[in-house]
Amino acid sequence: MTPLNLTIAVPRGALMPGTLDLLDRLGVDTSEVRANDRKLLFESVGIVTMRPSDVPTYVEAGAADIGICGKDVLMEQAGRHVYELLDLAFGGCQMVLASRAGDDPAVEALRRLGVMRVATKYPRIAARYFEDTGRQAEIVEVKGSVELAPLTGLVEAIVDLTATGTTLRENGLVIREEIASSTARLIANPVSHKLRAREIDAVVEALRAG
Repeated sequence: MTPLNLTIAVPRGALMPGTLDLLDRLGVDTSEVRANDRKLLFESVGIVTMRPSDVPTYVEAGAADIGICGKDVLMEQAGRHVYELLDLAFGGCQMVLASRAGDDPAVEALRRLGVMRVATKYPRIAARYFEDTGRQAEIVEVKGSVELAPLTGLVEAIVDLTATGTTLRENGLVIREEIASSTARLIANPVSHKLRAREIDAVVEALRAG
């Protein structure tokens, strides 16, 4: 039996250190996870690691009982049937609209053409934002460094996450609008939340207690 009697989806990347710190406080020995960045499944402690955007997929399907991912991921995958249980208050960042410094090329594109081109890894969040604010935007989905898109003339602006703004500044981009805030969230599979309520409630209570 694993320490929490639960399978936990852990995101790799920026949220991983904070997530493993939380699990350590819950009595889960994460030393093997910290020591091995290629292994994905750690059955003895109930941990499976994956890309942050895959966490809701695994939790929704029941391959993991609970998981941790950013609010940005949940906003982008709003149709996933998972329960959002707790704001874990780490991994804070902002979803922003940014463009090249100086006169805003996105505003100029809207004035001249009635539409601006926007690159993003978050097409659903971006589309909703421009729809809600009554502006026409052609959304260009990119997988890699989104900051490159306005520098090469692919688009006039980007929608992306930033924690410190350093990468934006280093690429000559400035924040024009803040769209949403994001922090790490604890999510659960609905069936697990019912069948393993005691275990999941214990995790939530322990995390709330700090």
